[in-house]
Amino acid sequence: MRILGIDPGFAIVGYGVIDYIGGKFKIVEYGAITTEAGEEMNSRFKIIHDDLNTIIERTKPEFMAIEELFFNSNQKTAINVAQARGVLLLSALNHGVRIYEYTPLQVKQAIVGYGRADKKQVQYLTKTMLNLKEVPRPDDTADALAIAVCHAHSYNPRMARQIKAPLPSGGGAVGGAD
Repeated sequence: MRILGIDPGFAIVGYGVIDYIGGKFKIVEYGAITTEAGEEMNSRFKIIHDDLNTIIERTKPEFMAIEELFFNSNQKTAINVAQARGVLLLSALNHGVRIYEYTPLQVKQAIVGYGRADKKQVQYLTKTMLNLKEVPRPDDTADALAIAVCHAHSYNPRMARQIKAPLPSGGGAVGGAD
């Protein structure tokens, strides 16, 4: 299975694409989508959308594993990350990629076996599992690869929490020919 892992954000979106076949991992590609701090938010969302579309079209993932959001401080940041996450989800849905969500706790458990593991432990074991020479930078990229590995280890078609595209309603068009 080909998995696109996503660590959502609006300044940096980490991504990692892996193949998981016969219990073995193969790196397809990984990196980060970045936007400039001074850029208007809608322009940043468009950059994220366009770049993710390019990645999806190039790598053709079957699944997208994305981290669920958890914020306990800055509401403005939370709203912007949530909006960027919506852009990411829509890009995947428009390409027919099946989307699954994982909490940070689930990712840590899948990688380290302990839900309270620290970031360094998760990064080190992800690097080891994927046979990388070093932990990818920025951290968002390493996190995205960990999310993809989590999906590979956790995926069960009957148990996974999938985000599904809504069925066409037959309505909703504004205007039209009469």
